[in-house]
Amino acid sequence: MKKPLYVFLLLMAVVASFLAGSRYGRREPAVSTTPEARKVLYYVDPMHPAYKSDKPGTAPDCGMQLEPVYADSRLASADPGYGASSLPDGAVRIDPAKQQLFGVQVSPVQESSGAYKLRLFGRVVPDEASIYKLNAGIDGFIQDVSAATTGSLVKKDQTLARFSSPMAAMTIQTYILNLGAEERFKKSSAEGNVEGQSLPAANANIQQRTQQLQNLGMSQLQMEEIKRTRQFPESIKIVAPVDGFVLARNVSPGQKFDRGTEWYRIADLRRVWILADVFENDAQYLHPGMQVRVSLPNQRKALVGRVSDVLPQFDAATRTLKVRLEVDNPGYILRPDMFVDVEPTVAFSRAVVVPAGAVLDSGLKKTVFVERGEGLFSPREVEIGRRFDDRVEIVKGLQAGERIVVSGNFLINSATRLKDATAMYEPATGPGQHEHHMKPAVSEKPRSTPRIEKTTPRATDRTSPASSTGPTHREHAGHHG
Repeated sequence: MKKPLYVFLLLMAVVASFLAGSRYGRREPAVSTTPEARKVLYYVDPMHPAYKSDKPGTAPDCGMQLEPVYADSRLASADPGYGASSLPDGAVRIDPAKQQLFGVQVSPVQESSGAYKLRLFGRVVPDEASIYKLNAGIDGFIQDVSAATTGSLVKKDQTLARFSSPMAAMTIQTYILNLGAEERFKKSSAEGNVEGQSLPAANANIQQRTQQLQNLGMSQLQMEEIKRTRQFPESIKIVAPVDGFVLARNVSPGQKFDRGTEWYRIADLRRVWILADVFENDAQYLHPGMQVRVSLPNQRKALVGRVSDVLPQFDAATRTLKVRLEVDNPGYILRPDMFVDVEPTVAFSRAVVVPAGAVLDSGLKKTVFVERGEGLFSPREVEIGRRFDDRVEIVKGLQAGERIVVSGNFLINSATRLKDATAMYEPATGPGQHEHHMKPAVSEKPRSTPRIEKTTPRATDRTSPASSTGPTHREHAGHHG
């Protein structure tokens, strides 16, 4: 009783399995009715459209997911707007998810006015009007020299060296005699004697001798000493004319010098010059009397300077002009040949300005991406003017109120390049010709090899042996044998 029941249940299970398999085989496949439109031709890198691969994956350089390109030349990315034929020329569509992922930010173009700072590079030099050269007015010998050397700070009337000259003796003696005569004539003039009438001549002689001694190199301080003591000095002192720094020292003990020799060069650094390099397009905004900020980056100190002049000389190597500043130097903070930062404040009138990062500069042109709709961006070429810190002036190409991409431009630029690259392979007539057109640019190793093997000469040998040249020659040789 149990065995027939078991056989019956087994037969029913076999029949049910057969019917289920037949029904499953007759189901229509859930594929697109237009398989040609969904055929993947190759995969490209969104950041570098020139890279192509015949299988999906990630780009080897940046790690981004490769985007498929289908047979109808439409980009099958997560964004359905990529490559749509309804987009304007050069425009791309980026979905909000990608914008947030890559940090794409859009901001309206503004028209504003204000001031900005130019950042210039300057070098400290002594004021040429405050440089003093001590030269010899006569031949002589250096007797002794002080400890002041090049770079030393000296005080006014500080003795720097002493020299002697036989040729100066006559001038000094005449000066002492004229001093005595002047004193005698003054006394006679006070007593009403006739000899007092020679006092003006004596004064003229003393003035002449004073100029001669100055030409010899004698200081006013030493001449006052001779006038007070009426003694012939053993040597003539070389003294500092001002408080300043020794820029050059050309004396040594026992040195013989000729007339015109430069002993010392001293600079008064209480007020200095700063020579700054400025580009020719920025030089027009600097004018004499303009106040500027001078800072020493390593010392965290700042001073206020004044533009003296924009020099006409042009440096062809750096393509800059020289602007000269005058700066007070309390405490001798600034020393010759030091480098400083110069920041003049320049005012500008109302102009269209955008963040500097919004402009893509390729060298030949400058481009911004304008928002044409929700997620739709179009490139536009612009002309720029001045740079205001982290902003730039737009001279031509944009109007206030338009919305542009200010951050994440690389994604928009990459999408534009990718669209341009794929547009080069669009078919002239239909999808069939498009596939034929794309074959030279696509590696199809796995698909082309099986088709070549089916058309090898071995299949031809089996269907038409007489067409083979090898057996024909062998049979001919055997016949004649």
